[in-house]
Amino acid sequence: QPRQRLPLPCRSTSISPQRRARAGDIVAAGQVLAELDDRDLRLEVDKWASERDQYERRLREAMAAHEMSNVQIYNAQFRQADAQFKLASEKVARVRITAPYAGVVVSGDLSQMIGSPVETGKKLFEIAPLEQYRVVLQVDEREIRLIEVGQKGHVVVSGVNDDPMPLAVTKITPVASALDGKNTFRVEAALSGAVSPRLRPGMEGVGKVSIGARSLWWVITHAFTDWLRLTLWNWLP
Repeated sequence: QPRQRLPLPCRSTSISPQRRARAGDIVAAGQVLAELDDRDLRLEVDKWASERDQYERRLREAMAAHEMSNVQIYNAQFRQADAQFKLASEKVARVRITAPYAGVVVSGDLSQMIGSPVETGKKLFEIAPLEQYRVVLQVDEREIRLIEVGQKGHVVVSGVNDDPMPLAVTKITPVASALDGKNTFRVEAALSGAVSPRLRPGMEGVGKVSIGARSLWWVITHAFTDWLRLTLWNWLP
């Protein structure tokens, strides 16, 4: 499930009481999730606006007096103050954090952070779209050789176990990881049919991938046969 992180857009500010969203809420594109306290930022805008006007006045006076050395100095100071003014104005314009697309808020609850300072890079919300899901299958290392990109299958998740959903394998990660005492490979798949409206990000269940026709004897014995081959190879000289 793709997710979008919404970091803080300015260097340091605080959460204002106008908190609007929390984990579990379904939001629309452009909906306001939270508002930051912009009082300090507006003071910063006023400060740089004042300095910009001051340097601009000095620059005009130096140009009128044909003082070229002062013209260069005041011009550099004016450009610096103007850049800082634009930066502060941009921060003020971004104090309203909005959802980039429709989805469900999977993390983010600022009810305990109202009035507290936050810094750049701090994750405030995480949103997952409800229409584009990515299924992650944990496949045992003994079965990974049978999985190929493009294979079809179905997945049944907890809470929606009466509605199997079709999927197609899109990616096989070539790195194993330990899960419940077993080595598994991460296999990604995409839902290829209608998605149940009850489905939510983070749900777990059971997925099955079709690997083609096999005999009943192979289905019953292939796990034992693989184990026996490995054991014999280990013991034989």
